[in-house]
Amino acid sequence: MPVKPLMLLPPLVFAGLALAFYVGMQRTHPDELPSAFIGKPAPAVTEAALPGVPGVSAEALAAGEVRLVNFFASWCPPCHAEHPRLMALQAEGLAIAGINMRDQEDDALGFLTKDGNPYAGVAFDPRGRTSIDWGVTAPPETFIIGKDGKVAFRFIGPLVGTDYEKRFLPALRRVLDE
Repeated sequence: MPVKPLMLLPPLVFAGLALAFYVGMQRTHPDELPSAFIGKPAPAVTEAALPGVPGVSAEALAAGEVRLVNFFASWCPPCHAEHPRLMALQAEGLAIAGINMRDQEDDALGFLTKDGNPYAGVAFDPRGRTSIDWGVTAPPETFIIGKDGKVAFRFIGPLVGTDYEKRFLPALRRVLDE
C-alpha cells in the first residue's frame, strides 16, 4: 500500500519542532534577549522632560563617562522594587539617565518625589516612542553605556536579586574598568 504524501506531514512537522526546541535549549543564556544596540552608539532619546526635572540631552549619552539608562514607570511594581538600588548606585557616583515610559506626568513626578530621584535627568516618553527605538519590551530595563558612548550591556528586569549580582554587576564592573 503506497504512503500518501499528506501522511508524512505530521511526523515532519513534529521533527522540525523537536529540532527547533533542541537548538533553543542549547543557547548559553536562554532567558536573555539580545539587543541590536550592543557595541553601537546609544540611540536618541526624546527631548521632552518632566516639569521641574532636568531632561536627558544627547550630550548626556555621548562619550565621556560610564552611565546607565533606566526605563521605568510609576505603575510598574518591579520599578519600585529596584528603586533603592538605583538610589544606591547614584550615591556611589554613577550617572543614571531615566526614561519614564507610558506614564502620566503627575504619577511620574509623584513617584520621584515620594521615593527620591536617582536620575541626573529624566526623559518623559508617554507614548513609548523612545522605548520602541531602544527595543525595550517592558519596564524596567537598564542599559550600560560605556565611556565611548556605546551600549555595552542590556539588563531586562529589576536590578535586584541574584540575577542582578551575577549578570549586571560583573558587566558594570567590566565596563567601569575599561
